[in-house]
Amino acid sequence: MGNSATEAGDTPGRRGGALASTIRQRLFGRFGNTGLVLGALFFFASLTPSLTPRITVAQAVLSGLCLAAGYGLGVLLRWLWAYLELPLPGAGGEKPRRRIVLASCAALAAIALWRSQHWDDIVRTLMHLEPAAPARALGVLAGALLVAVLAVVVGRAALAAVRAVMGLVARRVPRRIARVVGAIAGVLLLVGLVNGVIFSAILDMLDASYRQADSLIPPEMQAPQAPDSPGSAQSLVAWNELGRMGRRYVDARPTAADIAQLAGPGAKAPLRVYAGLPTGDTPEERARLALEELKRVGGFSRKALVIITPTGTGWVDPSGIDGIEYLYRGDMASVAVQYSYLSSPLTLFLDPDTGGVTARALFREVYGYWRTLPAGQRPKLFLHGLSLGALNSERSFELFELLEEPFDGAVWSGPPFAASQWAGLTRARTPGTPVWLPQFEDGSFVRFMNQEGSSTPPGTPWGPMRLVYLQYGSDAVTFFDRNSFFRRPELLDAPRPPDVSPAMRWYPVVTAMQMAMDTSLSMSAPMGFGHVYAPSHYIDAWLEVTGIDDWSPEDVARLQRHLDERRASELSKVPDQTVDG
Repeated sequence: MGNSATEAGDTPGRRGGALASTIRQRLFGRFGNTGLVLGALFFFASLTPSLTPRITVAQAVLSGLCLAAGYGLGVLLRWLWAYLELPLPGAGGEKPRRRIVLASCAALAAIALWRSQHWDDIVRTLMHLEPAAPARALGVLAGALLVAVLAVVVGRAALAAVRAVMGLVARRVPRRIARVVGAIAGVLLLVGLVNGVIFSAILDMLDASYRQADSLIPPEMQAPQAPDSPGSAQSLVAWNELGRMGRRYVDARPTAADIAQLAGPGAKAPLRVYAGLPTGDTPEERARLALEELKRVGGFSRKALVIITPTGTGWVDPSGIDGIEYLYRGDMASVAVQYSYLSSPLTLFLDPDTGGVTARALFREVYGYWRTLPAGQRPKLFLHGLSLGALNSERSFELFELLEEPFDGAVWSGPPFAASQWAGLTRARTPGTPVWLPQFEDGSFVRFMNQEGSSTPPGTPWGPMRLVYLQYGSDAVTFFDRNSFFRRPELLDAPRPPDVSPAMRWYPVVTAMQMAMDTSLSMSAPMGFGHVYAPSHYIDAWLEVTGIDDWSPEDVARLQRHLDERRASELSKVPDQTVDG
Protein backbone atom coordinates (compact mmCIF):
# COMPACT_ATOMS: atom_id res chain seq x y z
CA MET A 1 0.00 0.00 0.00
CA GLY A 2 1.37 3.41 -0.91
CA ASN A 3 1.84 6.34 1.38
CA SER A 4 -1.47 8.09 2.07
CA ALA A 5 -0.03 11.55 1.38
CA THR A 6 1.33 10.32 -1.94
CA GLU A 7 -1.98 8.71 -2.80
CA ALA A 8 -3.68 12.04 -2.20
CA GLY A 9 -1.30 13.65 -4.62
CA ASP A 10 0.80 15.40 -1.94
CA THR A 11 4.18 14.77 -3.58
CA PRO A 12 7.37 16.60 -2.54
CA GLY A 13 7.25 18.53 -5.81
CA ARG A 14 3.74 19.72 -5.17
CA ARG A 15 4.58 20.63 -1.59
CA GLY A 16 7.56 22.65 -2.85
CA GLY A 17 5.39 24.35 -5.45
CA ALA A 18 2.78 25.23 -2.86
CA LEU A 19 5.50 26.65 -0.58
CA ALA A 20 6.95 28.76 -3.40
CA SER A 21 3.47 30.02 -4.23
CA THR A 22 2.88 30.95 -0.60
CA ILE A 23 6.20 32.83 -0.45
CA ARG A 24 5.42 34.73 -3.67
CA GLN A 25 1.99 35.64 -2.36
CA ARG A 26 3.36 36.91 0.94
CA LEU A 27 6.19 38.91 -0.64
CA PHE A 28 4.54 40.18 -3.82
CA GLY A 29 0.84 39.76 -3.13
CA ARG A 30 -1.93 42.29 -3.43
CA PHE A 31 -1.41 45.71 -1.83
CA GLY A 32 -4.10 46.69 0.67
CA ASN A 33 -6.35 49.70 0.08
CA THR A 34 -5.67 51.40 3.40
CA GLY A 35 -1.92 51.12 2.92
CA LEU A 36 -2.11 52.46 -0.63
CA VAL A 37 -4.12 55.54 0.41
CA LEU A 38 -1.84 56.40 3.32
CA GLY A 39 1.23 55.67 1.19
CA ALA A 40 0.02 58.06 -1.51
CA LEU A 41 -0.55 60.79 1.08
CA PHE A 42 2.97 60.28 2.46
CA PHE A 43 4.37 60.34 -1.08
CA PHE A 44 2.57 63.64 -1.73
CA ALA A 45 3.90 65.20 1.47
CA SER A 46 7.46 63.99 0.79
CA LEU A 47 7.70 66.23 -2.28
CA THR A 48 6.84 69.44 -0.40
CA PRO A 49 9.66 71.85 0.58
CA SER A 50 11.94 71.25 3.54
CA LEU A 51 15.30 72.74 4.58
CA THR A 52 17.51 71.90 1.59
CA PRO A 53 17.04 71.26 -2.15
CA ARG A 54 17.06 67.59 -3.07
CA ILE A 55 18.70 66.11 -6.15
CA THR A 56 16.66 63.55 -8.11
CA VAL A 57 18.23 60.47 -6.52
CA ALA A 58 17.81 61.81 -2.98
CA GLN A 59 14.19 62.82 -3.65
CA ALA A 60 13.44 59.40 -5.15
CA VAL A 61 14.88 57.59 -2.14
CA LEU A 62 13.03 59.87 0.28
CA SER A 63 9.70 59.60 -1.55
CA GLY A 64 10.04 55.83 -1.90
CA LEU A 65 10.75 55.40 1.80
CA CYS A 66 7.86 57.70 2.70
CA LEU A 67 5.56 55.76 0.38
CA ALA A 68 6.63 52.50 2.01
CA ALA A 69 6.30 53.96 5.52
CA GLY A 70 2.80 55.21 4.75
CA TYR A 71 1.84 51.85 3.30
CA GLY A 72 3.21 50.00 6.33
CA LEU A 73 1.38 52.31 8.72
CA GLY A 74 -1.84 51.80 6.75
CA VAL A 75 -1.46 48.01 6.94
CA LEU A 76 -0.84 48.27 10.69
CA LEU A 77 -3.93 50.43 11.20
CA ARG A 78 -6.02 48.02 9.12
CA TRP A 79 -4.78 45.06 11.18
CA LEU A 80 -5.43 46.90 14.44
CA TRP A 81 -8.96 47.75 13.30
CA ALA A 82 -9.65 44.09 12.55
CA TYR A 83 -7.96 42.94 15.76
CA LEU A 84 -10.31 45.15 17.79
CA GLU A 85 -13.18 43.47 15.89
CA LEU A 86 -14.53 46.77 14.63
CA PRO A 87 -16.88 46.62 11.62
CA LEU A 88 -15.19 46.35 8.23
CA PRO A 89 -16.62 47.31 4.81
CA GLY A 90 -18.69 44.56 3.22
CA ALA A 91 -17.22 42.40 0.48
CA GLY A 92 -19.87 43.31 -2.10
CA GLY A 93 -18.35 46.64 -3.06
CA GLU A 94 -14.74 45.54 -3.15
CA LYS A 95 -14.11 46.10 -6.88
CA PRO A 96 -15.62 49.63 -7.01
CA ARG A 97 -13.68 50.55 -3.85
CA ARG A 98 -10.50 49.23 -5.41
CA ARG A 99 -11.01 51.32 -8.53
CA ILE A 100 -11.69 54.43 -6.45
CA VAL A 101 -8.58 53.82 -4.32
CA LEU A 102 -6.31 53.29 -7.31
CA ALA A 103 -7.72 56.32 -9.14
CA SER A 104 -7.35 58.52 -6.05
CA CYS A 105 -3.77 57.38 -5.44
CA ALA A 106 -2.84 57.97 -9.07
CA ALA A 107 -4.38 61.46 -8.96
CA LEU A 108 -2.51 62.34 -5.75
CA ALA A 109 0.79 61.12 -7.23
CA ALA A 110 0.22 63.02 -10.48
CA ILE A 111 -0.57 66.28 -8.67
CA ALA A 112 2.42 65.85 -6.38
CA LEU A 113 4.82 65.19 -9.26
CA TRP A 114 3.39 68.12 -11.22
CA ARG A 115 3.97 70.45 -8.26
CA SER A 116 7.27 68.91 -7.19
CA GLN A 117 9.47 71.09 -9.38
CA HIS A 118 7.77 74.25 -8.09
CA TRP A 119 8.20 73.09 -4.49
CA ASP A 120 11.87 72.30 -5.00
CA ASP A 121 12.45 75.59 -6.80
CA ILE A 122 11.06 77.49 -3.78
CA VAL A 123 14.04 76.31 -1.74
CA ARG A 124 16.48 76.61 -4.64
CA THR A 125 15.47 80.24 -5.22
CA LEU A 126 15.93 81.01 -1.53
CA MET A 127 19.48 79.65 -1.78
CA HIS A 128 20.20 81.41 -5.11
CA LEU A 129 20.38 78.18 -7.13
CA GLU A 130 19.27 77.44 -10.68
CA PRO A 131 15.79 75.88 -11.12
CA ALA A 132 15.47 72.09 -11.19
CA ALA A 133 15.34 70.28 -14.54
CA PRO A 134 11.79 69.57 -15.84
CA ALA A 135 12.56 65.86 -16.32
CA ARG A 136 13.20 65.48 -12.60
CA ALA A 137 9.64 64.29 -11.91
CA LEU A 138 10.02 61.17 -14.09
CA GLY A 139 13.22 60.15 -12.35
CA VAL A 140 11.62 60.71 -8.95
CA LEU A 141 8.60 58.58 -9.87
CA ALA A 142 10.63 55.66 -11.23
CA GLY A 143 13.11 55.70 -8.36
CA ALA A 144 10.44 56.10 -5.68
CA LEU A 145 8.42 53.14 -6.97
CA LEU A 146 11.54 50.96 -7.03
CA VAL A 147 12.57 51.96 -3.50
CA ALA A 148 9.03 51.56 -2.16
CA VAL A 149 8.54 48.09 -3.66
CA LEU A 150 11.93 46.94 -2.32
CA ALA A 151 11.13 48.34 1.13
CA VAL A 152 7.71 46.67 1.22
CA VAL A 153 9.13 43.34 0.06
CA VAL A 154 11.87 43.50 2.71
CA GLY A 155 9.26 44.38 5.31
CA ARG A 156 7.04 41.49 4.26
CA ALA A 157 10.02 39.12 4.34
CA ALA A 158 10.84 40.25 7.87
CA LEU A 159 7.21 39.77 8.89
CA ALA A 160 7.18 36.31 7.31
CA ALA A 161 10.27 35.38 9.30
CA VAL A 162 8.60 36.52 12.52
CA ARG A 163 5.48 34.52 11.65
CA ALA A 164 7.59 31.42 10.97
CA VAL A 165 9.19 31.67 14.40
CA MET A 166 5.75 32.17 15.92
CA GLY A 167 4.57 29.01 14.14
CA LEU A 168 7.43 26.99 15.56
CA VAL A 169 6.78 28.26 19.07
CA ALA A 170 3.04 27.59 18.74
CA ARG A 171 3.74 23.86 18.48
CA ARG A 172 4.98 23.80 22.05
CA VAL A 173 3.07 26.49 23.95
CA PRO A 174 -0.48 27.88 23.93
CA ARG A 175 -1.40 30.02 20.92
CA ARG A 176 -1.63 33.40 22.71
CA ILE A 177 1.69 32.90 24.48
CA ALA A 178 3.21 31.74 21.21
CA ARG A 179 2.27 35.00 19.51
CA VAL A 180 4.05 37.10 22.12
CA VAL A 181 7.10 34.87 22.57
CA GLY A 182 7.37 34.14 18.85
CA ALA A 183 7.14 37.80 17.91
CA ILE A 184 9.90 38.76 20.37
CA ALA A 185 12.09 35.84 19.28
CA GLY A 186 11.56 36.64 15.60
CA VAL A 187 12.45 40.30 16.05
CA LEU A 188 15.58 39.40 18.05
CA LEU A 189 16.57 36.91 15.34
CA LEU A 190 16.21 39.55 12.63
CA VAL A 191 18.12 42.16 14.64
CA GLY A 192 20.89 39.67 15.32
CA LEU A 193 21.09 38.74 11.65
CA VAL A 194 21.24 42.36 10.51
CA ASN A 195 23.71 43.51 13.16
CA GLY A 196 25.84 40.40 13.26
CA VAL A 197 26.10 39.59 9.56
CA ILE A 198 24.88 42.26 7.17
CA PHE A 199 25.80 45.32 9.20
CA SER A 200 29.19 43.94 10.21
CA ALA A 201 30.07 43.19 6.58
CA ILE A 202 29.13 46.73 5.54
CA LEU A 203 31.13 48.26 8.38
CA ASP A 204 34.20 46.16 7.57
CA MET A 205 34.02 47.34 3.97
CA LEU A 206 33.63 50.99 4.99
CA ASP A 207 36.42 50.70 7.55
CA ALA A 208 38.85 49.35 4.98
CA SER A 209 37.83 51.95 2.41
CA TYR A 210 38.17 54.95 4.76
CA ARG A 211 41.46 53.68 6.18
CA GLN A 212 42.95 53.35 2.71
CA ALA A 213 41.68 56.79 1.64
CA ASP A 214 43.17 58.36 4.77
CA SER A 215 46.65 57.07 3.95
CA LEU A 216 46.75 58.19 0.31
CA ILE A 217 49.06 61.10 -0.50
CA PRO A 218 48.42 62.79 -3.87
CA PRO A 219 51.62 63.06 -5.96
CA GLU A 220 51.28 66.85 -6.20
CA MET A 221 51.17 67.23 -2.38
CA GLN A 222 54.80 67.29 -1.27
CA ALA A 223 56.06 67.40 2.30
CA PRO A 224 56.56 70.99 3.52
CA GLN A 225 60.05 72.43 3.67
CA ALA A 226 59.41 75.11 6.31
CA PRO A 227 60.83 73.92 9.66
CA ASP A 228 57.83 75.31 11.55
CA SER A 229 55.42 73.01 9.72
CA PRO A 230 54.32 69.50 10.77
CA GLY A 231 55.57 66.92 8.31
CA SER A 232 58.83 68.77 7.61
CA ALA A 233 62.24 67.20 8.16
CA GLN A 234 62.52 68.97 11.55
CA SER A 235 59.01 68.04 12.70
CA LEU A 236 58.11 65.54 15.41
CA VAL A 237 55.22 64.44 13.18
CA ALA A 238 56.00 62.58 9.95
CA TRP A 239 54.27 63.73 6.76
CA ASN A 240 52.79 60.30 6.12
CA GLU A 241 51.34 60.18 9.65
CA LEU A 242 49.26 63.34 9.36
CA GLY A 243 46.38 61.64 7.57
CA ARG A 244 44.58 62.89 4.47
CA MET A 245 42.76 65.76 6.20
CA GLY A 246 45.77 66.72 8.31
CA ARG A 247 47.96 67.07 5.23
CA ARG A 248 45.28 69.17 3.53
CA TYR A 249 45.02 71.42 6.59
CA VAL A 250 48.77 71.92 6.97
CA ASP A 251 49.35 72.38 3.25
CA ALA A 252 46.70 75.12 2.96
CA ARG A 253 48.03 77.53 5.57
CA PRO A 254 48.40 81.08 4.19
CA THR A 255 51.80 82.69 3.85
CA ALA A 256 52.83 85.97 5.43
CA ALA A 257 52.60 87.59 1.99
CA ASP A 258 49.04 86.31 1.52
CA ILE A 259 47.94 87.86 4.80
CA ALA A 260 49.88 91.10 4.23
CA GLN A 261 47.86 91.80 1.08
CA LEU A 262 44.79 92.38 3.24
CA ALA A 263 46.17 92.97 6.73
CA GLY A 264 49.07 95.25 5.88
CA PRO A 265 52.81 95.05 6.57
CA GLY A 266 54.20 93.11 9.50
CA ALA A 267 52.10 90.01 8.90
CA LYS A 268 53.38 86.55 9.86
CA ALA A 269 52.72 83.05 8.60
CA PRO A 270 50.34 81.41 11.09
CA LEU A 271 51.35 78.15 12.74
CA ARG A 272 49.28 75.02 12.15
CA VAL A 273 49.94 71.86 14.18
CA TYR A 274 48.22 68.54 13.55
CA ALA A 275 48.63 64.98 14.82
CA GLY A 276 47.06 62.19 12.78
CA LEU A 277 45.83 58.81 14.01
CA PRO A 278 49.08 56.96 13.16
CA THR A 279 51.12 59.26 15.45
CA GLY A 280 50.11 57.40 18.61
CA ASP A 281 48.27 54.37 19.90
CA THR A 282 46.02 56.32 22.28
CA PRO A 283 44.38 59.76 22.30
CA GLU A 284 46.65 60.74 25.17
CA GLU A 285 49.79 59.87 23.19
CA ARG A 286 48.62 61.85 20.18
CA ALA A 287 47.69 64.83 22.38
CA ARG A 288 51.09 64.87 24.07
CA LEU A 289 52.85 64.73 20.70
CA ALA A 290 50.71 67.62 19.46
CA LEU A 291 51.67 69.68 22.51
CA GLU A 292 55.38 68.98 21.99
CA GLU A 293 55.10 69.94 18.32
CA LEU A 294 53.23 73.11 19.29
CA LYS A 295 56.01 74.02 21.72
CA ARG A 296 58.67 73.19 19.12
CA VAL A 297 57.28 75.60 16.52
CA GLY A 298 56.74 78.40 19.07
CA GLY A 299 52.94 78.31 19.23
CA PHE A 300 52.83 79.67 22.78
CA SER A 301 54.75 82.79 21.79
CA ARG A 302 51.99 83.96 19.43
CA LYS A 303 49.15 86.34 20.35
CA ALA A 304 46.45 83.68 20.07
CA LEU A 305 46.14 79.91 20.13
CA VAL A 306 43.12 77.93 18.91
CA ILE A 307 42.45 74.34 19.97
CA ILE A 308 40.49 72.82 17.08
CA THR A 309 38.42 69.67 17.34
CA PRO A 310 38.03 68.37 13.77
CA THR A 311 35.08 66.49 12.28
CA GLY A 312 34.89 62.70 12.05
CA THR A 313 37.36 62.30 9.19
CA GLY A 314 39.78 64.74 10.80
CA TRP A 315 38.72 67.58 8.50
CA VAL A 316 39.23 71.18 9.64
CA ASP A 317 36.92 73.64 7.89
CA PRO A 318 39.20 76.24 6.24
CA SER A 319 36.41 78.81 6.47
CA GLY A 320 36.57 78.55 10.25
CA ILE A 321 40.30 79.05 10.71
CA ASP A 322 41.32 81.34 7.82
CA GLY A 323 39.39 84.34 9.14
CA ILE A 324 40.94 84.43 12.60
CA GLU A 325 44.41 83.94 11.12
CA TYR A 326 43.89 87.06 8.99
CA LEU A 327 42.34 89.03 11.88
CA TYR A 328 45.44 88.34 13.99
CA ARG A 329 47.63 89.16 10.97
CA GLY A 330 49.09 85.66 11.16
CA ASP A 331 50.34 86.08 14.73
CA MET A 332 48.58 82.97 16.00
CA ALA A 333 48.75 79.19 16.14
CA SER A 334 46.23 76.38 15.99
CA VAL A 335 46.39 72.71 16.94
CA ALA A 336 44.20 69.71 16.14
CA VAL A 337 44.32 65.95 16.72
CA GLN A 338 42.55 63.38 14.55
CA TYR A 339 40.33 60.85 16.33
CA SER A 340 38.76 59.00 13.37
CA TYR A 341 38.96 58.52 9.62
CA LEU A 342 35.25 57.72 9.30
CA SER A 343 32.66 60.33 8.37
CA SER A 344 30.97 62.15 11.25
CA PRO A 345 27.66 60.19 11.13
CA LEU A 346 29.54 56.87 11.16
CA THR A 347 31.88 58.07 13.90
CA LEU A 348 28.96 59.27 16.02
CA PHE A 349 27.14 55.97 15.52
CA LEU A 350 30.02 53.50 15.79
CA ASP A 351 32.45 55.18 18.18
CA PRO A 352 30.69 58.09 19.91
CA ASP A 353 33.17 58.40 22.78
CA THR A 354 36.60 58.58 21.12
CA GLY A 355 36.08 62.11 19.79
CA GLY A 356 35.23 63.44 23.22
CA VAL A 357 38.11 61.53 24.83
CA THR A 358 40.55 62.93 22.26
CA ALA A 359 39.24 66.49 22.61
CA ARG A 360 39.51 66.16 26.37
CA ALA A 361 43.07 64.83 26.17
CA LEU A 362 44.21 67.65 23.87
CA PHE A 363 42.55 70.31 25.99
CA ARG A 364 44.17 68.97 29.16
CA GLU A 365 47.62 68.97 27.59
CA VAL A 366 47.42 72.41 25.98
CA TYR A 367 45.43 74.14 28.73
CA GLY A 368 47.57 72.52 31.43
CA TYR A 369 50.76 73.90 29.88
CA TRP A 370 49.15 77.25 28.96
CA ARG A 371 48.12 78.00 32.53
CA THR A 372 51.71 77.47 33.77
CA LEU A 373 52.83 80.45 31.68
CA PRO A 374 52.75 83.97 33.16
CA ALA A 375 49.41 85.64 32.44
CA GLY A 376 51.04 88.49 30.54
CA GLN A 377 53.26 86.21 28.45
CA ARG A 378 50.88 83.64 27.07
CA PRO A 379 48.54 83.71 24.07
CA LYS A 380 44.82 84.13 24.24
CA LEU A 381 43.31 80.65 24.23
CA PHE A 382 40.26 79.79 22.10
CA LEU A 383 38.38 76.63 21.17
CA HIS A 384 36.76 75.83 17.81
CA GLY A 385 34.85 72.99 16.23
CA LEU A 386 32.37 72.40 13.42
CA SER A 387 29.56 69.84 13.59
CA LEU A 388 30.79 66.75 15.43
CA GLY A 389 33.87 68.81 16.27
CA ALA A 390 31.64 71.32 18.07
CA LEU A 391 29.94 68.54 20.03
CA ASN A 392 33.26 67.03 21.13
CA SER A 393 34.84 70.42 21.82
CA GLU A 394 31.97 71.12 24.23
CA ARG A 395 32.90 67.92 26.05
CA SER A 396 36.58 68.77 26.38
CA PHE A 397 36.26 70.66 29.66
CA GLU A 398 34.14 71.13 32.76
CA LEU A 399 33.25 74.67 33.81
CA PHE A 400 34.31 74.11 37.42
CA GLU A 401 37.86 73.41 36.17
CA LEU A 402 38.05 76.91 34.71
CA LEU A 403 36.90 78.98 37.67
CA GLU A 404 40.38 80.28 38.49
CA GLU A 405 41.73 80.64 34.95
CA PRO A 406 39.13 80.41 32.19
CA PHE A 407 40.20 80.23 28.57
CA ASP A 408 39.20 83.23 26.49
CA GLY A 409 36.41 81.90 24.32
CA ALA A 410 35.10 79.52 21.66
CA VAL A 411 33.40 79.53 18.28
CA TRP A 412 31.32 76.41 17.70
CA SER A 413 29.59 76.17 14.33
CA GLY A 414 26.79 73.89 13.21
CA PRO A 415 26.47 72.05 16.55
CA PRO A 416 24.61 68.77 15.92
CA PHE A 417 21.23 68.30 17.56
CA ALA A 418 22.86 65.72 19.88
CA ALA A 419 25.15 68.37 21.45
CA SER A 420 23.93 68.38 25.05
CA GLN A 421 25.35 71.74 26.15
CA TRP A 422 23.99 73.53 23.08
CA ALA A 423 20.59 71.87 23.54
CA GLY A 424 20.47 72.81 27.22
CA LEU A 425 21.31 76.45 26.55
CA THR A 426 18.72 76.57 23.76
CA ARG A 427 16.00 75.16 26.02
CA ALA A 428 16.90 77.70 28.72
CA ARG A 429 16.73 80.65 26.30
CA THR A 430 15.01 83.90 27.10
CA PRO A 431 11.25 83.52 26.51
CA GLY A 432 10.16 85.03 23.22
CA THR A 433 13.45 84.43 21.41
CA PRO A 434 13.30 81.85 18.58
CA VAL A 435 14.91 78.42 18.77
CA TRP A 436 17.04 79.22 15.72
CA LEU A 437 18.52 82.42 17.26
CA PRO A 438 18.02 82.28 21.02
CA GLN A 439 19.29 84.65 23.64
CA PHE A 440 20.66 83.19 26.86
CA GLU A 441 20.41 85.37 29.98
CA ASP A 442 22.09 88.74 29.40
CA GLY A 443 24.41 87.49 26.63
CA SER A 444 27.59 87.99 28.68
CA PHE A 445 28.54 84.29 28.63
CA VAL A 446 27.15 82.75 25.43
CA ARG A 447 25.67 84.16 22.23
CA PHE A 448 24.05 82.61 19.17
CA MET A 449 24.69 83.96 15.68
CA ASN A 450 23.52 83.29 12.13
CA GLN A 451 23.88 84.97 8.73
CA GLU A 452 22.37 88.17 10.07
CA GLY A 453 24.32 88.47 13.31
CA SER A 454 23.37 87.89 16.93
CA SER A 455 20.17 88.20 18.91
CA THR A 456 22.14 89.91 21.69
CA PRO A 457 21.88 93.72 21.45
CA PRO A 458 25.05 95.44 20.14
CA GLY A 459 27.29 96.83 22.83
CA THR A 460 26.31 94.23 25.44
CA PRO A 461 29.39 93.65 27.62
CA TRP A 462 31.03 90.23 27.73
CA GLY A 463 32.11 88.32 30.82
CA PRO A 464 35.56 86.71 31.30
CA MET A 465 34.83 83.92 28.79
CA ARG A 466 33.07 84.36 25.43
CA LEU A 467 31.22 81.47 23.77
CA VAL A 468 29.54 81.83 20.37
CA TYR A 469 27.41 79.29 18.51
CA LEU A 470 27.22 79.97 14.77
CA GLN A 471 24.19 78.22 13.29
CA TYR A 472 21.99 78.46 10.20
CA GLY A 473 18.26 77.79 10.38
CA SER A 474 18.55 75.69 7.20
CA ASP A 475 21.12 73.39 8.84
CA ALA A 476 19.31 70.11 9.50
CA VAL A 477 22.38 68.74 11.30
CA THR A 478 21.65 71.30 14.01
CA PHE A 479 17.87 71.52 13.90
CA PHE A 480 16.77 67.95 13.20
CA ASP A 481 14.14 67.19 15.82
CA ARG A 482 13.38 63.57 16.67
CA ASN A 483 10.02 64.64 18.08
CA SER A 484 8.97 65.96 14.67
CA PHE A 485 7.68 62.48 13.86
CA PHE A 486 4.61 63.37 15.89
CA ARG A 487 4.97 67.06 16.80
CA ARG A 488 5.54 70.27 14.86
CA PRO A 489 9.18 71.37 15.33
CA GLU A 490 9.81 74.75 16.93
CA LEU A 491 11.92 75.74 13.93
CA LEU A 492 8.70 76.24 11.94
CA ASP A 493 7.18 78.63 14.46
CA ALA A 494 6.96 82.30 13.55
CA PRO A 495 9.19 84.12 13.00
CA ARG A 496 11.10 81.72 10.79
CA PRO A 497 14.82 81.84 9.99
CA PRO A 498 15.70 83.92 6.92
CA ASP A 499 16.95 80.81 5.12
CA VAL A 500 13.92 78.58 5.76
CA SER A 501 11.06 78.74 3.27
CA PRO A 502 7.66 79.91 4.54
CA ALA A 503 6.22 77.18 2.28
CA MET A 504 7.60 74.40 4.51
CA ARG A 505 4.84 72.62 6.42
CA TRP A 506 4.78 69.97 9.12
CA TYR A 507 3.40 66.51 8.33
CA PRO A 508 3.49 63.69 10.91
CA VAL A 509 6.29 61.20 10.22
CA VAL A 510 7.08 62.68 6.79
CA THR A 511 8.65 65.93 8.04
CA ALA A 512 11.01 63.97 10.28
CA MET A 513 12.00 61.80 7.30
CA GLN A 514 12.52 64.93 5.18
CA MET A 515 14.75 66.50 7.83
CA ALA A 516 16.68 63.24 8.22
CA MET A 517 17.38 63.32 4.48
CA ASP A 518 18.30 67.02 4.80
CA THR A 519 21.04 66.12 7.28
CA SER A 520 22.75 64.00 4.62
CA LEU A 521 22.34 66.76 2.00
CA SER A 522 23.26 69.73 4.20
CA MET A 523 26.93 69.68 3.12
CA SER A 524 25.87 69.99 -0.53
CA ALA A 525 24.03 73.27 0.08
CA PRO A 526 25.57 76.47 -1.31
CA MET A 527 27.95 78.35 0.94
CA GLY A 528 26.09 80.31 3.60
CA PHE A 529 23.27 77.76 3.86
CA GLY A 530 22.75 74.32 5.30
CA HIS A 531 25.93 72.98 6.89
CA VAL A 532 28.33 75.00 4.71
CA TYR A 533 29.44 77.96 6.81
CA ALA A 534 30.78 81.05 5.05
CA PRO A 535 34.09 82.68 6.04
CA SER A 536 32.35 86.06 6.40
CA HIS A 537 30.02 84.69 9.08
CA TYR A 538 32.94 83.07 10.86
CA ILE A 539 34.71 86.42 10.88
CA ASP A 540 31.71 88.06 12.56
CA ALA A 541 31.77 85.33 15.20
CA TRP A 542 35.54 85.58 15.75
CA LEU A 543 35.32 89.35 16.12
CA GLU A 544 32.79 88.83 18.91
CA VAL A 545 34.93 86.24 20.68
CA THR A 546 38.39 87.77 20.24
CA GLY A 547 37.42 91.40 20.81
CA ILE A 548 39.76 92.48 17.99
CA ASP A 549 39.09 96.15 17.25
CA ASP A 550 42.06 97.31 15.16
CA TRP A 551 40.36 96.55 11.84
CA SER A 552 38.17 99.23 10.30
CA PRO A 553 34.65 98.18 9.19
CA GLU A 554 35.75 98.74 5.58
CA ASP A 555 38.78 96.49 5.96
CA VAL A 556 36.70 93.79 7.66
CA ALA A 557 34.18 93.91 4.80
CA ARG A 558 37.01 93.65 2.28
CA LEU A 559 38.45 90.64 4.10
CA GLN A 560 35.04 88.98 4.21
CA ARG A 561 34.50 89.47 0.48
CA HIS A 562 37.96 88.14 -0.34
CA LEU A 563 37.65 84.98 1.76
CA ASP A 564 34.08 84.32 0.62
CA GLU A 565 35.05 84.62 -3.04
CA ARG A 566 38.12 82.45 -2.59
CA ARG A 567 36.21 79.76 -0.72
CA ALA A 568 33.36 79.78 -3.23
CA SER A 569 35.91 79.34 -6.01
CA GLU A 570 37.53 76.42 -4.18
CA LEU A 571 34.17 74.73 -3.66
CA SER A 572 33.19 75.15 -7.30
CA LYS A 573 36.40 73.40 -8.38
CA VAL A 574 36.53 70.69 -5.71
CA PRO A 575 33.04 70.38 -4.17
CA ASP A 576 34.00 67.36 -2.09
CA GLN A 577 36.02 69.70 0.14
CA THR A 578 32.79 70.38 2.03
CA VAL A 579 31.99 66.72 2.51
CA ASP A 580 32.91 65.26 5.88
CA GLY A 581 34.11 61.94 4.62
